Amino acid sequence: MPKAKITREMVVDAAFEVARATGIENVNARTVSEKLGCSTQPVMYHFARIEEMKRAVYEKADRFHSEYLMNIEDAEKGILLGIGLNYIRFAIRESNLFRFLFQSGFAVENSLLEMVNSRELKPLLDMMRGEMKMTVKQTKEVFVTIAVFTHGYASIIANNSLEYDEKLVASHLERAYRGAVLAVQNEKGRE
Repeated sequence: MPKAKITREMVVDAAFEVARATGIENVNARTVSEKLGCSTQPVMYHFARIEEMKRAVYEKADRFHSEYLMNIEDAEKGILLGIGLNYIRFAIRESNLFRFLFQSGFAVENSLLEMVNSRELKPLLDMMRGEMKMTVKQTKEVFVTIAVFTHGYASIIANNSLEYDEKLVASHLERAYRGAVLAVQNEKGRE
């Protein structure tokens, strides 16, 4: 009986599952080949360097994270709040992937300010701008404030330094959002 061919996609999927379950630091040819039920040869055939495999896993994890964020449970309460809560939920439910994406040095964007100007974020910013009736610049200022606040909450929770209380977190996010909007509106009035 012929052996199944191990594809590059299969290797990435297996490495993603290893990273998800035990952390990116445990992704290597041996752990991925064990997950696939094969020798290390097919893994090394597709990825001569483990760093290349981790980069491919990062891209898969980033897509997974983006889909997770946009699957908003209660959009009537606000899209930004829903995304913020999903960001924090991701840090809780997928803590290994969260640490890999945001605390490992693999991030594609070099800074939050570069991310806010990326084409990937434009549809979200356009949606926010329509809801808030603000300029692009003002919308980005509100987004950056909320992103920093949300990332701080998520990082603390992902590193087991705070117990998650969804009602409390939602209340804090709503306050941060209202405060950010108010600050931008007050600046607009002084211009």
